[in-house]
Amino acid sequence: MTICATAMQRRSRTAVHDMTLAKATATRPLRKGAHAPDRAITTRPELLVDGSDAGFRRLVHNMFVLTLRHEAIRGNHGALLGLSGPEYTCLVTLGYLQEAGSVNVKMLADHLFVSGAFATTTVGKLVKAGLVNKDTDSIDRRRVSLWLTSKGRAVLDAHGPIQRQVNDVRFGCLSRREFEQLSVMLEKLIESADQALALQAYLMHEAGVRPSAA
Repeated sequence: MTICATAMQRRSRTAVHDMTLAKATATRPLRKGAHAPDRAITTRPELLVDGSDAGFRRLVHNMFVLTLRHEAIRGNHGALLGLSGPEYTCLVTLGYLQEAGSVNVKMLADHLFVSGAFATTTVGKLVKAGLVNKDTDSIDRRRVSLWLTSKGRAVLDAHGPIQRQVNDVRFGCLSRREFEQLSVMLEKLIESADQALALQAYLMHEAGVRPSAA
């Protein structure tokens, strides 16, 4: 327990340092003439300020930093349960989805925006760990239903206090209005990101390059 706490404190100090560095970089005054229009990484006027893409670059950078923080937090949650980040996500998501009824691998994969093969492999590890059970779907016998075992539910319930503390701090900067606005914006960004990936796939196909796995 002491080793675990020390490791988490070390990660916390590193995260604070990285966040301070990122903030300093993001707020540094822009050099005159930086990011000339012909080198801009977007042409949308809504994303340019006086023809400069500096603000947009800062937004993309901050999104990248936030993604890294999210992955680190998820990984730490998983580590506390002896799981990987993706395994932790699948376990939590399954626990949430099953409250509305039967859950199968396709439903889980669709909700997490991952492939069926990835979801199947991850669920298999959770089954092996005794955290998830699977059985033939009572409605469609071609499908397999998933649900948390009593052990799986107990693990999540025991981890709940830590999860809540971390989320309260992580999103403590948001007002109710900002939370609602952010939720809407993220859904829109996910949709447009899918469109961007489709465009990238087409352009890469034209260039004879195989797209990386999403």
